[in-house]
Amino acid sequence: MQVSELQQIIKQSRNIVFFGGAGTSTESGIPDFRSADGLYNTNTGHNYAPEEILSHDFFVSQTEQFYEFYKGKMLHPAAQPNPAHQALFELEKRGQLKAIITQNIDGLHQLAGSTNVLELHGTVHQNYCMDCRAFYPLAYVANSSQSVPTCTQCGGIVKPDVVLYQESLDMELLQNAASYIQQADVLIVAGTSLTVQPAAGLVRYYNGDKFILINKSSTPMDRLANYVVPDRIAKVLQQITVDE
Repeated sequence: MQVSELQQIIKQSRNIVFFGGAGTSTESGIPDFRSADGLYNTNTGHNYAPEEILSHDFFVSQTEQFYEFYKGKMLHPAAQPNPAHQALFELEKRGQLKAIITQNIDGLHQLAGSTNVLELHGTVHQNYCMDCRAFYPLAYVANSSQSVPTCTQCGGIVKPDVVLYQESLDMELLQNAASYIQQADVLIVAGTSLTVQPAAGLVRYYNGDKFILINKSSTPMDRLANYVVPDRIAKVLQQITVDE
């Protein structure tokens, strides 16, 4: 794979779609999930796996322990966009990047300036009262002295607007993402193991011949990609989006 070849592909494209996962944000200091240092290999301090803690049933039945893990491991309010986020914003400014589809909940794409971001798994920046549906920002949950944040209006439990295990993704959002991918002339997939369904199945909607997959480890979709780049996402995106 020649960087110059990918540079030309990006330069000539007018309809790029980016589909990203946790690896997009690791260089911002946010751990991914499945690598050796990832979230799912950390000691939770309890007899529960992270996947169990991040489930709907656990949230409902053991809300205090859920929040202990969530606030300690999932929230990174000081994190800043890295060069990968910035490179994507640059492509959007040029009118080439039409959509960012992300499995991340950190909001760093928007912080970098990107506007059309489809957050498949929700966002830590929105939280809502389960009773009266009042909304609260990230700071309310992150800085709450309560073990379980409650609504200032009705006293109900405040839940992060993120998709937990056992919860369904927004079907309209999924269909929208599939439509963007279907129409793309270039699809860049980066920083995702492509194992979490139904999100991972979205790449199958791509009809073109410029599927660029950037991921340090192999994925089940490597055989479908036209270009597989086992390297750092920020480094690769910076290289291939250079506007000469």
